[in-house]
Amino acid sequence: MTPKMTVFGEVLWDVLPDTRLAGGAPMNVAAHLQRYGMDVSFISRVGHDELGAGLLAFMSGHGLSTQWVQTGETHLTGIAKANVSDSNEVTYKILHPVAWDYIQFDRAAAERVVASDFFVYGTLAARDHTSQETLLRYLEYAVTSHRCLPVFDVNLRPPHYTQEQVTKLLGCARIVKMNEHELREVTAWFTTFEQEQQAMAFLIAQFQLDMVVLTCGAEGAMVLTSAGDAVRHPGFTVNVSDTIGSGDAFLGAFLYQFASGHSLAESLEFGCAAGAFVAGHAGALPAFGERDIQDLILSQQVVID
Repeated sequence: MTPKMTVFGEVLWDVLPDTRLAGGAPMNVAAHLQRYGMDVSFISRVGHDELGAGLLAFMSGHGLSTQWVQTGETHLTGIAKANVSDSNEVTYKILHPVAWDYIQFDRAAAERVVASDFFVYGTLAARDHTSQETLLRYLEYAVTSHRCLPVFDVNLRPPHYTQEQVTKLLGCARIVKMNEHELREVTAWFTTFEQEQQAMAFLIAQFQLDMVVLTCGAEGAMVLTSAGDAVRHPGFTVNVSDTIGSGDAFLGAFLYQFASGHSLAESLEFGCAAGAFVAGHAGALPAFGERDIQDLILSQQVVID
């Protein structure tokens, strides 16, 4: 049976110096999951404007259903101005408030969450009260379903989060994905650690997580589970075009493999390859297929710890 995935959060236009790209980490993750043949539902909101119509058309064009993407009359579609002067780390100036700050609770969508195998969410869409309360209600459904695994893609975007907010969202998760900078910042709220694995183990114990997935940029990624299993992959070498969406590509690919019954090592390898492939091409959603990822893996066979 095809795994069911529900993704909640922002969809927006990333405005670059010479173009604009459809984006938003949750939308990117949903699009990648759709690309791999998963049964995907994406919950978000756009404005009743030209930019919103463009995003709806973009998602439909990528095979991603817009059934659960609301259209609001009172707020504009989201925009983020991307600074890509450092090809290894993109920064954003994100317009506020916008349509996805006002995602309304939908009981039919909640039933979809309950029927899902994974419910993916992040921090940014919870920056304002309305969408945060909607997200927390969906998370209640996910947590009590005993089937759906909540996946928290931390994805911190200053200044759009607080310690209290992130801590609350961590408490709802079973799987957490974050990068090295986010791991250091979040664990520093509680204590300090010299080693990443110790910090990951602390989060697992503190929030009763099943696993923490840590992305390490060019250094690859690692996973630590509640059973103490640790897997690391050193990553893949590519000529970096930009890193827009590379973490989203990693998460979508990792979840696809993990949900399909592959081992943590295999899932991590595939996720690292997908993230590297996207980093080697412009934009968050370059055209590629599973075969391209497998070819990259075969071209750079590595030993996994």
